[in-house]
Amino acid sequence: MRTVPYFISDKRVEGAGDLLVYNPATGEVTAHVPIADKALVDGVVAVAREAAVGWRESSLSQRTNVLFSLRQLLVERGDELAALITQEHGKTIADAKGELARGLENVEYACGLMEHLKGDFSSQVASGVDVHSVREPVGVVAAITPFNFPIMVPLWMVANALASGNAVILKPSERDPSVSVRLGELLREAGLPTGVFSVLHGNADTVTHLLEHPGIDAISFVGSTPVARHVYQTGTLAGKRVQALGGAKNHMVVLPDADLEIAADAAINAGFGSAGERCMAISVVVAVGEVADPLIAKITDRLDKLHVGPGDDVTSDFGPVITKEHRDRIVHYVTSAPADGIAVVRDGTSWATKPGFFVGPCLLDGVKPGMKAYDDEIFGPVLGVARVDSYADAVAMVNANPYGNGVAIFTRDGNAARLFSREVSVGMIGVNVPIPVPVASYSFGGWKSSLFGHSHIYGPEGFAFYTRAKVITTRWPQPSDSQIDLGFPRTR
Repeated sequence: MRTVPYFISDKRVEGAGDLLVYNPATGEVTAHVPIADKALVDGVVAVAREAAVGWRESSLSQRTNVLFSLRQLLVERGDELAALITQEHGKTIADAKGELARGLENVEYACGLMEHLKGDFSSQVASGVDVHSVREPVGVVAAITPFNFPIMVPLWMVANALASGNAVILKPSERDPSVSVRLGELLREAGLPTGVFSVLHGNADTVTHLLEHPGIDAISFVGSTPVARHVYQTGTLAGKRVQALGGAKNHMVVLPDADLEIAADAAINAGFGSAGERCMAISVVVAVGEVADPLIAKITDRLDKLHVGPGDDVTSDFGPVITKEHRDRIVHYVTSAPADGIAVVRDGTSWATKPGFFVGPCLLDGVKPGMKAYDDEIFGPVLGVARVDSYADAVAMVNANPYGNGVAIFTRDGNAARLFSREVSVGMIGVNVPIPVPVASYSFGGWKSSLFGHSHIYGPEGFAFYTRAKVITTRWPQPSDSQIDLGFPRTR
């Protein structure tokens, strides 16, 4: 049985494998994953701290060259990386390639580091006094990433952190860790100095060692809200800079004037793509007024045409979910829904009897706050429909939800869209766009229980998070009468 290695000091390093990696399409164990103990964490942090000293002194052009080379390698090895993701995560090859593309955007943005890391300058703030600012790396960054985007989220963190001159220790999900090791090898091939990037595997104890380690300066995390809260509290208590992105319950509001063909297509793509295992997935369609019945009919017509199957089958619209336990949890939300008065319009739970960790597409009508199928982040191919009477009711529902990651509105009314964008308490908003993930030159992050810490991820806020500002105020002594007259004014 294969054991997934660590990546330390530019080499694959073997360890005892206690955690299991499955092929979600078959349910078979495909690899073991080692658990880094405190002693190994200490050793890797020491390597990173030593490497960080040299990397922070590297020229901006040297860092740029490494990132450009990484970008080219990611493009050239795209098929290989997508296959690795599909084997361990289960998403389709098309979804895996889409994930890689969104990660590449952030590498390309980081390649502009000469612009992003420029400081400011103010001349003559007082007689003979100038002020300028610079941004310097924080030191060693621990990146703790989720299973659902095993290459995209690491690239969200790693690209900006390395561009800023930091060393990075990546702790990927134990569910699909192999692509992270390949990322380390590609960074080595791109010319990154030894020790600047490491990959550690492990469990909650491994994460705790990183959160509390005095040699770690900053923590980037993406995962569920309970864990994000714990990461933020533990890391900040240990004196670290922490950005921790949590869960979501994303709504898609459909007004009566919306194009229902477009809205139905959007609901299918955003609700069932990647088997719903996306923090930006639409999980609740909020149908306003009399739009509910015709919209559900159009969604159902499309849903019935979806093909569920292994991710490497080109005919599959989406594949399995990540584990048996997660599959069973999703199934329970659907089978228990009628007890809450929810109508199960489409029930895909029969797929759970097949080999692998499959759940077919499910559609629930009549979800409301207070029902588990509404309140919880199901994180699976389950789309709920909530019926409200008015635009105001829809906004109130969105704002009352404890999450504030993403939201969308479908309408032809520009003023309604403008008001909606101003009135909802959500970090990322789509207008006739169901999954409003910002392009790389903006930053990704939600509000409320979807984010702990003030900093969003990637983009400008990413560079700000991975650097510290220094402000230098300068005044040079003026020549006195007793000094040699050099022939220039005494002040300017």
